[in-house]
Amino acid sequence: MNKARSINGTLGPIVFFSIAIIGLFYVKWSPYYDKAFLAAAHHSIGTSILMGKATAPPAFSWNAALSYAITYGNAIWKAMVLGLLLGSAVQALLPANWIARVLGRAGLGAVVAGGLLAIPGMMCTCCAAPVVVGLRQREASPGGAIAFWLGNSVLNPATVIFMGFVLGWSWVGLRLALGVVMVFGLGYLVNLMAGVPVQAATAPIESNDEADSSPSFARWLRILARMSVLLIPEYILLVLLMGATRAWLFPHIGPEIGNSIGWILAFAAAGTLFVIPTAGEVPIVQAMLALGIGVGPAGALLMTLPPISLPSLAMVAPSFRAWVLFIVTAAVFAFGAAGGLLAVWLHL
Repeated sequence: MNKARSINGTLGPIVFFSIAIIGLFYVKWSPYYDKAFLAAAHHSIGTSILMGKATAPPAFSWNAALSYAITYGNAIWKAMVLGLLLGSAVQALLPANWIARVLGRAGLGAVVAGGLLAIPGMMCTCCAAPVVVGLRQREASPGGAIAFWLGNSVLNPATVIFMGFVLGWSWVGLRLALGVVMVFGLGYLVNLMAGVPVQAATAPIESNDEADSSPSFARWLRILARMSVLLIPEYILLVLLMGATRAWLFPHIGPEIGNSIGWILAFAAAGTLFVIPTAGEVPIVQAMLALGIGVGPAGALLMTLPPISLPSLAMVAPSFRAWVLFIVTAAVFAFGAAGGLLAVWLHL
């Protein structure tokens, strides 16, 4: 029994890191390497997922919902599968104290670790959500988990490179200057306000009989199945909702969208709720600028589209107290407003 447990304990981390490295190479690193050359050569990485080649999002309809869900699903399904595999594997294949030791500390240490671990992940907010759920189940601090969640999309090095070639390097400067503060500052604030290094999830996904500290392949499959059943249906429904209501969130696209504070706040709010795949903000902002909108609303979208969305908030909701997600949502909106105002002030 002890020998079997020792072998299992060795194989668990090996399997986890193998999945992480091979999966990220296949889903993220290799495709993005090729796309970087496309961005450099053509100053584009494709059409806007928000409205395609049209000049405005489609009107509210079932067809608008379904077409967006299909396009979005084709872009992210591999990353979502990887996110579910890693989110469940964190809970079942790694020793229980590993995550708590790295991400469960109070203060800035866990936040920095979470943000740095996110950088090679390069996942969109929804695909990173299952991993965040897994980290919280393994006693990652609220701030460390938030830094990991936001860092995946906001500090994505591939997106930064695409942005530089497509939008210009001044936009990269704006994104990184505010993004670093968002990821690490917001994570630290959450840990500071939580007052304790670790808080258990309010509605754990795994049952008590599965909360064993030793790695287990059987438990991994059970947790994977349970996470899929709990997270995917609500995710699909909310993506359909976002696709159907595109025209409500972005009712006007054109020169009439200027740099007034009202438009900046409106686009910051829409970007906070809307869901996009990894780097989707780059062609969206490019298309909107080409149609004549002001740099203020564009800057607001650049900061709010990637980090969170209504579907991703729903996915991680059981793993955080309500006040944490309220603060994160309000802060992302505020960073969007700041991004818009700075874009105007800097004449981007």
